[in-house]
Order: sequence, then structure tokens, then C-alpha cells
Amino acid sequence: MKLLTQGSELDGFLVGECIHSGGMAHIYHVTYAHGTHDPGFPMAMKVPRMASGDGAENIVSFEVECQIQQVLTGPHVPRFVAAGDLERMPYLVMEYIGGRTLQHWLDAPQPLPVAVITRLGVAMARAAHALHLQNAVHLDLKPQNVLFRHAPGVSVADAADQTLDDFGAAVLLDFGLSHHAHYPDLLAEQLRKAVGSPAWIAPEQVVGVRGDPRSDVFAIGVMLYQLCTGELPFGEPQTAAGMRQRLWVDPVPPRKRRADMPAWLQEIVLRCLEPEAAKRYPSAALLAFDLSHPTQVQVTSRGTNTEPTSFRTHFKRWIKAAGMHYQPSPVPTQQIEEVPIVMVAVPYRDATDATLYSLRQAVARSLGTRPGARLACVTVIPTSLSNTTHEERSETQLHRRYLTQLHHWAQPLDHPGHQTSCHVLESGDVARALLDYAVGNQVSVIVMGAATHGLKTQRFVATVPIKVAMDAPCTVILVKQSLPFEQLGARVEDETPAAESPGGLPDPAKPLYGDDLGPLG
Repeated sequence: MKLLTQGSELDGFLVGECIHSGGMAHIYHVTYAHGTHDPGFPMAMKVPRMASGDGAENIVSFEVECQIQQVLTGPHVPRFVAAGDLERMPYLVMEYIGGRTLQHWLDAPQPLPVAVITRLGVAMARAAHALHLQNAVHLDLKPQNVLFRHAPGVSVADAADQTLDDFGAAVLLDFGLSHHAHYPDLLAEQLRKAVGSPAWIAPEQVVGVRGDPRSDVFAIGVMLYQLCTGELPFGEPQTAAGMRQRLWVDPVPPRKRRADMPAWLQEIVLRCLEPEAAKRYPSAALLAFDLSHPTQVQVTSRGTNTEPTSFRTHFKRWIKAAGMHYQPSPVPTQQIEEVPIVMVAVPYRDATDATLYSLRQAVARSLGTRPGARLACVTVIPTSLSNTTHEERSETQLHRRYLTQLHHWAQPLDHPGHQTSCHVLESGDVARALLDYAVGNQVSVIVMGAATHGLKTQRFVATVPIKVAMDAPCTVILVKQSLPFEQLGARVEDETPAAESPGGLPDPAKPLYGDDLGPLG
């Protein structure tokens, strides 16, 4: 198909300049002809290449993109405008988004600061998670397909002038190789071969398994590896045999190529690049969580090792891969629901044994039904608390004190298969701080105590639990305090005061009923 002429009109769209001419499509700036409509945003038209020498995958992938683009919503994908008749003139009109692709940072002077790498990784993971929540998997994530919006008011700067505030949310582009759980997989039906970009394709895609959200996690891992080292972890294989090697081969540890790379970041990158999908991050949300909280990452030998994997290990993996039967991919939303991020809000003061016990019991039940879930224990202290003293480093000492107490409370919940992290927030608005944390970390379930005092007052004044329950973007479990009958009876007879520190969280030196009863599972 010939290039469209600038200034020509097509189905009510006025064609502008060609802004991209690739191997599979041409992209043009377009506007509505005669100013008949104003969508409120700039637009671009994508027209597939259909010359005699172009492959069938061009038109098939265009069909896939038209099918999927129309049902995707949110800030991490371009807005759909219109699609042309495939038999007459195929085209796709969508929102044009200004910004830079990830390639811009890969072309910048190396090495990139760890803070920039982390920020880029979090943005990519959150965009992928938003896509997976809509039961779609991209399957062709690479630097050219990940765009970062310009932050409001930021001018275009040179790569060397980039700061953490120069870019905003990540936007995913080009859904021609994507898979949606609710639509037929045209690529699998018509092409019957592995499709994807060789440098970033996941091992399961190589053998024809499509639709697994962990395939996008693998691709993000490849891009993180590039950002850290300036190299591709598996090179650029041009043959099927070359791509199959990632089913059993590990890349060179990033710390061997960059000595100043922190172990926690290597741990994250190499976990994304595990050959078996089950050993990677089970969701992009969990990947974003670890990148956002590096001090909470559990570093294993995977993060500290600087030597390549032995031939013996690779040989064992090769034998295993040769006889492996790959299962159909899980529905993305089902996969996410099985490995949620569970957040428990622990009061910083006025917390009785009954409250602390009941919260722990409710969390244990939630984790028990969700193997692989991530637990985030959060307490919010008021801003005024750290302003009551002027001692040097008092704020750090205050946070450390409450963090220690939070770890003590969560210790009985620390079981194999669940990762637990503790966070002390400071805010004058407890409900808003909890909601912001839940939104920023893609929390799936919030567990918190239900206010049992002032029930009549709650009809007129909303308490913190009510505010959180009303505005939370996820499930909220409000827990009413209770203790086992025999322990409660003994408590009344003894009339012993609850073991609390002045702040309300449990005193590490004194036992709680939950500790006396053993781990709650």
C-alpha cells in the first residue's frame, strides 16, 4: 500500500505528515476534516503495510489491534477513535500521546542512576498491571512500545538533563501481537507460530503459549536488564533455536557487568527473567511493589551472585524443558486474584489485645486462602507526633520505633510462601494516607479494625474505617475485635491491663494473646 498523501482526506479525516514508517505499518498525524469535531486531544492514524512482499502477519496483527484497542480504557493506553473497513481501506485512528519511548533512556549516557531505573520500572509494571486487569496481555513489550508521557509543564530536554520529574505515567503502544481472554486469538489460529520480538519474547511464547500475564513481566525484566547494564540479557537471536535457549539459560548476572548495582535490584531483575513463569513475579503489581520498596526486598543468592550459572544447571534445565508440557495460560484477572497484595492497617495507639488479635486472625484467614499473596502491614502516625520533640534525628528514631513494633506484631504471620513488609506512614489524615497507599501500590484487599465506639456518632461523623470503606478502590474487610472465650474469661478474672507500649502497638518485651496462641494460619 502506498503512503497516504499529506493533505488528502479519508473518511472525514484530514491526513497530516507521516510520523513513522515501520515494517508493519505507517503512522500519520490526522485531524477531522473541515473541523467538524473536536475530540479534545491530538490524533494519529495507523495504516498497515500490505504490499506484495509483506507477510500475512501484518494484516492479522492489524485485525487483532483493532479488536483489542476498542475495548481498552484508562491512562495507560491511547484512546480509540475510529477504524476503517478492512476490505476497503484498513486504518486505525487513536489518541496521539506526546512523550518519549523507553529507547530514549537506553540511548542516554550510561550508566543510568538506580533511582531513574526504578522509577521507569515502576511505571512500566503499573501500566502492564492496568492492562492485565482488563484481561489483556500485551506480549510485545519492548522499548519502542513503552511511551512515557511528558510531565505537565516540562519542556523537551536533552537526555543528560533528565530528572525523575521529567516524565509521567507509562503508556503501552502497538497491540498487534496482544491477546485478550474474551476474544478469539487470531494470531494463534491463523499463523500457528511463535510471534514476538526476539530480544524480549518470553520462553513460553517461544513454544506457542500466549495469554500469560507473566510473559509481560519477563519482557519488563529484559528492559530493566538493559537499563541496568546497557546490554540485552539474551542478545538478539534471529532463529527459533536461538530463542529457545532462554528456556534453560540464565543471563550474565547484572552485578558482574555493573559492580555498583545493588543486590536488591539484581534480585528483582533476575526474578523477572526466570525461565519458568511460575518462578517469576506472579503479577506486575507485585513487581511494582518491590521496585517501590527496595528495603523490603528479600535478597537471596540470586541477588548477590556475580558468577554465571553452571553448565550442569543449564543441562538439567535443558532436559526438563525438552520434556515439559506447557499448560494453557491463566485468565489474567484470575491470576491476579490468586496473588493479591493484602494491606492491614494497624492502629498506632489505643489498640487493645482484642483488636490486635482480631486483626491478625483476619489477616491469617485472608492469606490462608491466597497462596503467594503479599502482606503489607501499615501504621499511620500523625504529623504532630514527630513535631513534639526537637531532638536530633527524632523523626528517624520515631519511625524506627514503630517499625520495630509493627514487625513484632506481624511475626506470627510470616510463613513460607508469603512475603511480608512493614511500613510506617506519617500524615495528618489517616484515612487519606491509607487510601493513597492502597492506590499507589495496587492493593487488592484492605484489612482494618471496625470502630466499635461512638456508634451513634458515626451516623453523623464518618470514622476512619468508614472513610476508607467508602473510597477504597478494592475490597475492605472491617474486623470487629474479639478474643477466644477462655482467654477473654481469664483476662476478666485477672483484670490485668493490656500489654501495650505508650504508642498503642504491642510492646516487643511483652506477649500478646495472639503470640500465646501461636501462629495463626
